[in-house]
Amino acid sequence: MVFANIGYLFLLILLIPYIVWYIMKRKNNEATLQISDARVYAHAPKSYKNYLLHVPFVLRIIALILVILILARPQTTNNWQQSEIEGIDIMLAIDVSTSMLAEDLRPNRLEAAKEVAAEFVNGRPNDNIGITLFAGESFTQCPLTVDHAVLLNLIKDVKCGLIEDGTAVGMGIANAITRLKDSKAKSKVIILLTDGTNNRGDISPLTAAEMAKSFGIRVYTIGVGTNGTAPYPYPVGGSVQYINIPVEIDEKTLTQIAGITEGNYFRATSNSKLKEVYEEIDKLEKTKLNVKQYSKRQEEFQWFALAAFLCVLFEILLRNSVLKKIP
Repeated sequence: MVFANIGYLFLLILLIPYIVWYIMKRKNNEATLQISDARVYAHAPKSYKNYLLHVPFVLRIIALILVILILARPQTTNNWQQSEIEGIDIMLAIDVSTSMLAEDLRPNRLEAAKEVAAEFVNGRPNDNIGITLFAGESFTQCPLTVDHAVLLNLIKDVKCGLIEDGTAVGMGIANAITRLKDSKAKSKVIILLTDGTNNRGDISPLTAAEMAKSFGIRVYTIGVGTNGTAPYPYPVGGSVQYINIPVEIDEKTLTQIAGITEGNYFRATSNSKLKEVYEEIDKLEKTKLNVKQYSKRQEEFQWFALAAFLCVLFEILLRNSVLKKIP
């Protein structure tokens, strides 16, 4: 709980002389009926009204306190908050060509890549992370963001067939570069996951690698797929048949891309192998990021107003019923 007009809380000090005045007034009151000796009333039973005598004053004090709190505008703590955290800027470039449906990784190459990408995002809470998808062409699925909840939802939506088929590795790298080139982070990284050989696009992979190097971006390349052949689901009529297709990963080019940009090449023949890239990313130098978070403020005076109203109401009822004075 915070107060928008906290200065009004100083009005609470004014209640101190009011309380002192009330106490002094009660002491200086003269009896309406004077008698010579009051000892006869010493053992007389006290009426319940004696215990209620100061209740109206207490209710009035509470009501005044609540009114002052209302003037100070109590609110929830939701507001703009700016904080400084440690992190790096990372773009995940994921191959979504139809060959990623091969099932040499479980349940298939694409789903395995998505699963590890989600684990990677969860393990890097302070990083700006985005997603680039590529097949025959490339587009940005999510720009750099620290809102990882949105990012994880977009990873779930990644599937084959979103764009024209093919493997444009150079275009995938180039698209990720456009998201990182203006970054102020000291460490900028592209993690490229593919299972094939570049066969589409206007930019060659090595040219894209040189572009990444010029912007100080490291590229970590991952070849996804087992050695030899891999089972691929092929629709025939109303059923699915599996055929073995050769695994053709251009490891030479992927290694050259990583070498040019001072990154590393990994061969992922299983889901667990994909996680090896984490150890290398953790070694990178981190940089400070300013993050601004927003949540809505909520006025919370309603309960204070209701309580003040009830206090005033009870005071009036007591003074005009049980504690009513006869002139």
